[in-house]
Amino acid sequence: MITDDSRCPCGLGEPYGVCCGRFHRGAATAPTAELLMRSRFSAFAVGDTAYLTKTWHPKTRPADLELDPGQRWTFLEILGKTGGGLLENEGTVEFRAHYRQDRRADSMHENSAFVRVDGQWIYVAPVG
Repeated sequence: MITDDSRCPCGLGEPYGVCCGRFHRGAATAPTAELLMRSRFSAFAVGDTAYLTKTWHPKTRPADLELDPGQRWTFLEILGKTGGGLLENEGTVEFRAHYRQDRRADSMHENSAFVRVDGQWIYVAPVG
């Protein structure tokens, strides 16, 4: 169970409440594509499907989002990024997300596209 005082799953080392928790609660929006990626990883880790849906482009998001209760997201590695900064409107973030499922460690690798819509970053889809 992750509390506001727990270390945030995103990997930045801050307490969840002042890191990704503020984005999940709607107290702030992620100012860069990388921070949105990190907050989305944390949303998977804490099971926040409402945040995942809200930050997913309407043209690519699934109609119904169910998380696998047997999958536990453990840590995130950011491998690279292009664009996605404070003054940009598009960007990509390449990452490796580690998880445990059925007592087995595994990971997924993706290079994700992000766009800014109405001043807020949203996830579009994997690229390449």
